Amino acid sequence: MPIRVLPLLLAAGFVGLGFAVPEPPSVGNPDVIKIVSSLPRSGSARGQTDTIVRGIKLAFIQAGYAVRCGGRDYRIEYEDLDDATAAAGQWTAEQEIANANLARLDPDVMVYIGTYNSGASKVSMPILNKARVLMLSPANTSPELTKPGTGNRSEPGCYRPTGEVNFFRVIPTDDLQGKIGAAWAHALGARRVYVLDDNEVYGKGIADRFAAHCRVLGIDVLGQESIDAKAQEFSALMTKVRRTAPDLIYFGGTTQSKAGQVAKDMVKVGLGACKMMGPDGTYEQAMIDSAGGDVLEGRFYCTFGGLPPEELTGKGREFVEAYARAFGGPPSEAYAVYGYECGLAALASIRAAGAKDRAAIARACAAIGRDRPFEGATGAWAFDANGDTTSSVMSGQVVRRTADGYKFVYARTLQLDKAGRYVVPAQ
Repeated sequence: MPIRVLPLLLAAGFVGLGFAVPEPPSVGNPDVIKIVSSLPRSGSARGQTDTIVRGIKLAFIQAGYAVRCGGRDYRIEYEDLDDATAAAGQWTAEQEIANANLARLDPDVMVYIGTYNSGASKVSMPILNKARVLMLSPANTSPELTKPGTGNRSEPGCYRPTGEVNFFRVIPTDDLQGKIGAAWAHALGARRVYVLDDNEVYGKGIADRFAAHCRVLGIDVLGQESIDAKAQEFSALMTKVRRTAPDLIYFGGTTQSKAGQVAKDMVKVGLGACKMMGPDGTYEQAMIDSAGGDVLEGRFYCTFGGLPPEELTGKGREFVEAYARAFGGPPSEAYAVYGYECGLAALASIRAAGAKDRAAIARACAAIGRDRPFEGATGAWAFDANGDTTSSVMSGQVVRRTADGYKFVYARTLQLDKAGRYVVPAQ
């Protein structure tokens, strides 16, 4: 089923997906509050999600796997669910639906941390909304999940059949990241760009926003098209792109949707002097491993909603040090801190709810930062009325050869001026 038609089916209450008439939970364990996560734990995203899960666990370790709510103490039980399959090598709608229904039917599940892919959340959000389960995402960035006017007319209402907001995310969204990427490309000297995407919710959405802001900045968009992510190679496509003589190729997508192969074929057809840029879905060691460090070195740039672990300060630095003590080394991937932030937000919501009650916990989460900013590892922030973080910190990375091999290296914090142009932040 093409992901782009899901919103219409969801809005119609598509019974075949298993969420039209949720059964009321039975009585659970009176001493337990369960928190589950749903992330791709199979396939090439595993390295990234390993660090997210460790970040989640660190929040619970620090709390002693216990939380006080409504004058009584509860034991926290955490379950790490996989929304990918070994056969697919990435998330599947069927597996994400199964995970959401598992959470819905378990009366002890109060919080669902996920998903990693925005398309996966489009499947599970209505299920969990009807069940009033708090959903916290460490990685979803597609604006249409929460922001009216950024997707089709049914979005985001089709993901909220109860009319209540139960989905929250701790990472900035793609409407900012697309603009930031275009502004940084302009600052890097790009004036002729070719835009590709993987035709998925996240990838196409951010590519569209990148291309739109390129035009605002006077960058010539030579072409824009979607790839077939199931293809094994893209030499013919990249030969076509080469004829347009771009100085930068933008890929809206992830490592799992063949960003590395696109980079390899870019160089293979003679575009070795061309830069390439991708969004946060490519900001992982698996991207370097898939394309080869020699292919990407000094050529591949990516944006990320936040700062890499080595650039975090204050409570962020405390998180990195605690993570290193708990797991034998600092986070190897940047999303770890967002897993931790989700864990902290989940615990704070439960404490503030006053009862082991799904709807009360979701309402408590909506109030985070309302009276004073939430002081987390990513800084001081709040949730807005849409369920989005007010944090707007972004950074840029580039692949370099280091003493430890080819790695993403922090380039700088990214900011925009009022005209939407990149400015050099004070360091």
